[in-house]
Amino acid sequence: MKNFIRELIIAVLLSVILMFILSIILSSTSVSENIIKPATIGIVTLSLMIGAFRISKSKKEKGILNGSILGIIYMFILYLISSFVNFEFSLSISSIIMIVIGIIGGAIGGIIGVNF
Repeated sequence: MKNFIRELIIAVLLSVILMFILSIILSSTSVSENIIKPATIGIVTLSLMIGAFRISKSKKEKGILNGSILGIIYMFILYLISSFVNFEFSLSISSIIMIVIGIIGGAIGGIIGVNF
């Protein structure tokens, strides 16, 4: 459980760092703001894959399960934070897609971690 929480924190911190870098790029260059949504999905997926990879590599079993659970918890935390920020607790199609992509990203990272 301790490793799981550590990898969840690492995934969240990695996302925060990458989002900060993305915001700097957007504010200091002429890159279109149309890349925000795909970049966010990419950052979340990459962060989850790395976290799931690390947890599954250390446990050496049940990579898809551990990665999926990490993805579910991460996406739940992300949903709560964005809901509090936006004062809106509703699920849209884009929210559901983001949750599914997060779970799949965690599962893929877990599979890779077990087999690495």
